[in-house]
Amino acid sequence: MRILVTGGTGYIGSHTCVELLNHGHDVIIVDNLANSKAEIVDRIEAITGQRPLFYRADATDAQAMDLIFSTHKPDGVIHFAGLKAVGESVAVPLAYYRNNLLSTIVVVESCLKHGVNRFVFSSSATVYGDQQVPFFETMELRARTNPYGETKAMCERILSDVAAVNPEFSVTLLRYFNPVGAHKSGLIGEAPEGIPNNLMPYITQVAKGILKELKVFGNDYPTVDGTGVRDYIHVVDLAEGHVVALEKASSGVHIYNLGTGRGTSVLELVKAFEEANNLRIPYSVTERRPGDIAECYADVSKAKNQLGWVAKRNVVEMCQDAWRFEQSYQVQDKRQD
Repeated sequence: MRILVTGGTGYIGSHTCVELLNHGHDVIIVDNLANSKAEIVDRIEAITGQRPLFYRADATDAQAMDLIFSTHKPDGVIHFAGLKAVGESVAVPLAYYRNNLLSTIVVVESCLKHGVNRFVFSSSATVYGDQQVPFFETMELRARTNPYGETKAMCERILSDVAAVNPEFSVTLLRYFNPVGAHKSGLIGEAPEGIPNNLMPYITQVAKGILKELKVFGNDYPTVDGTGVRDYIHVVDLAEGHVVALEKASSGVHIYNLGTGRGTSVLELVKAFEEANNLRIPYSVTERRPGDIAECYADVSKAKNQLGWVAKRNVVEMCQDAWRFEQSYQVQDKRQD
C-alpha cells in the first residue's frame, strides 16, 4: 500500500516509516519539521535502502494536504503530526488545541474527499486521565488532567463521529504509553530540542554530560518508591504495532492499547539504565510537574488477541538502544544552544 505518514520525521513517525518500508509499503512523509530534521529522511533511507517521498508541509494546511492527496492517492494514513508535551500543554493550551485538533480535521477531510478509508490515529494513554490501573480500552475518557490529553480525547471523538456516518471509513485509535529506545542502527531515535520533556532522552543527555543531572518530578506519589510509574515500550515495538493495525484495518472504529502491560517507576528506569550501560546517572528531586499522574500502564490483551501484536523488547534493550543512539548523534551539543 501507499501510506501517507504525517509527522513522519518525528521520533515515533520515523521508526514507523522504517517498519512500513520493511513490510513492503510505499511511504509519503508530511512534516513541518517543528520537532524534527529533514536529515531523518536520509537516515530512513540508510536503514531500509528505500527513500520515502518527503513534503515539508503543515498538516493544518488544507490546500497543501489536498494537493498531496490528489497527487499521490494514498491507500491509508497514519496521523502522528501534533504537539505532544504534557507540561507545555498546560502552559500554552491554545497552541495544543489549535494544532492537534485542526491537523486531524484537515487530514480527515482530505481522506474523505479522496476516498482514503484507512486511518490510524496516534492517540495516547493520557486520554484515560487519573484512574485505577491498568487501563482498559473500555474505560471512560477522563483526559482533563492536561490539555494535551484532552486534545487526543477530542480527536478520538471526532474520528468516531466521522466513522459513524461514513460506513466504509476505518479508524484505528492507538493509545500508547511511553515510547523509549531507538533503532538498533543508532541512526534514528529521540532527539528533542532544548531540555527534554520525556524521561529517557533526559537520562541519556545526563549520561553524555550535556545536562548536569536528572530532575525527578516528585517522589511523594503513592507508588513503589514515590516516583511516577509508567508503561515504557520500545519504539520499534510501537512502530510494528502501527503497521499491524494498518494492515488489519476494517470498517468502523477500533481501539487498542499499545504497551507492555507493566509499570516501571522513574527511579527503577534510572537504575535499569545504569546497569544496562554501566553508567551512573546523578539526579535530584524537584516538585511535581503539572498534569502528571501517579501511575499509568496498560492492559494489552486486546491488541494481542485481535491484532496478534505483543511488545517483544525489554527495558534493558530500551536503555541500551537509547544510549547507542545518544552516543552516535552528531549534532548533540547544538540542542542546548
